[in-house]
Amino acid sequence: MMQGPARPKDHSTAKQQRFLSLFLRSEKEIFRYVGALVPSTADAEDIVQQTAIALWEKFDAYDAAQPFTPWACRFALNKARQWIERRQRWQALLASGLADQIEERREQLLPALECRLQHLENCLADLPVEQRRLIEGYYYRRATIENLAEVSGRSVAGTYKALHLPSFTFHEKPPRYRTLLH
Repeated sequence: MMQGPARPKDHSTAKQQRFLSLFLRSEKEIFRYVGALVPSTADAEDIVQQTAIALWEKFDAYDAAQPFTPWACRFALNKARQWIERRQRWQALLASGLADQIEERREQLLPALECRLQHLENCLADLPVEQRRLIEGYYYRRATIENLAEVSGRSVAGTYKALHLPSFTFHEKPPRYRTLLH
């Protein structure tokens, strides 16, 4: 069997390989640079990861005649500055009493939330087992509709419909139950 001429590497694959090669050679230096700017290793790792994404997005603008590491470190500096600004804004909010306000509000709402949770548990207990499993799979375990359809033997459309049916049942409950949720 005759084979055609070898196909040249796809341009995007070559670009990815070039980027990865340059980034991986510079990553430790970028990490040391960022590590000197932020207080924790975990924060530095996050910033380096954000830097890698930004570098990839702007890689077409990189001048291959220039060294990669200084170019990458400028991106890292910008990402570190953004991280510091976000942290300072958050700390200012906390210092202004935001955390205390959130806690106070949570305590005020807790009795109503517990009542709603109990009502929801009662409603779920009233459902047929198969319907309850479906709801728990979707809302608690975050399973996809496709996965739930496969497990239940329903079509995807049938699964959507089965998930929607309990809302009709719930809305048919006496008004005193519905007011608990408002």
